[in-house]
Amino acid sequence: MATTTIMEWQRGLLFTDGRFTRELSPGRHRYRRRRTNLHILDVRPHTIVVSGQELLTSDGITLRVSTVATWRISQPLAYLTASADTGQDLYTAVQLAIRDAVAALTLDEVLADRGRLSTGLAEAAAPRVAEHGIELLSATVKDLMLPGELRRAATETLLARESGKAALERARAEAAALRTLANAARLLEEHPALLHLRTIQAAATPGATVVLTPDPTRLPDRR
Repeated sequence: MATTTIMEWQRGLLFTDGRFTRELSPGRHRYRRRRTNLHILDVRPHTIVVSGQELLTSDGITLRVSTVATWRISQPLAYLTASADTGQDLYTAVQLAIRDAVAALTLDEVLADRGRLSTGLAEAAAPRVAEHGIELLSATVKDLMLPGELRRAATETLLARESGKAALERARAEAAALRTLANAARLLEEHPALLHLRTIQAAATPGATVVLTPDPTRLPDRR
């Protein structure tokens, strides 16, 4: 007889003469070594990254999208026996789901809300792997890359937008300064005494030089 211990995060599948006998839950178990095969599976959540693939949006723009998915084994026997490469089946299911999600949106819709690509992604891929004993817990877009031409165009657009904002702010500041000067000129024209008062204030400033221009109307007549 042989002894094995199944940890809390594991499940054991016992096969006798090539036929499934029983599933071993966490704990210590004894079984006949001869004619028996034991497969131990880890049922904790796993993560798989679907590397960047080039996909077409509904308006014909190519995007490179990578996806990350979290999954776990929900049916150990199905996971072990339903497919020769269950991991590849999961990878393909997520690939197909993200392809369909990108194909349903235009580039502008993707850029306006990148989260839309992740919405419903796990639900779309889950039925494709459910019969393989896999529960797909989540699927999310990891990276979204634009073609080089679009990246350059986006950068130029951003720079142009920021330059326009800066020019607008400069124009607003200049307009505000001109309005202030115009208001001051109007005030001095209406109240000449304010000019004399301002001259006295300036003369009182240490180091200030004040040049007084004589009033031609008050100069003596030398004829």
